[in-house]
Amino acid sequence: DVDWGELDFLLVDTPPGTSDEHLSITQYLKESGIDGAILITTPQEVSIQDVRKEIDFCRKVKIPIIGVGESVIFAPTTGGAKKMAEEVDIPYLGSIPLDPRIGKSCDAGISFLDEYPDSPATRAYLDIIEGK
Repeated sequence: DVDWGELDFLLVDTPPGTSDEHLSITQYLKESGIDGAILITTPQEVSIQDVRKEIDFCRKVKIPIIGVGESVIFAPTTGGAKKMAEEVDIPYLGSIPLDPRIGKSCDAGISFLDEYPDSPATRAYLDIIEGK
């Protein structure tokens, strides 16, 4: 068991699909009183299909879906996360353009948003956070 203390957010990066890891995490987080899940995808159709499975999984285990976001590596050719969110009736939160400095900031333990305030990715993050 881990005690993180009071958290505003807990980000859990899981492998695609609905494996045993998902079931274990779900049991633990439901007991902690989570508000819901934000699902992240990329525009590739295979990723969109994995997120559809995650949506079904969340609905079956009664975890509210706060919304879906998209990490954009390239422009979607099939409508991407926005179209999928509309089809399954969940909020589309927005898309984050690729910026290699995001990973570098994480590796260095510094805030990307503070370090690169003029990045289009920072603006996209802030728009999602602020609900725009």
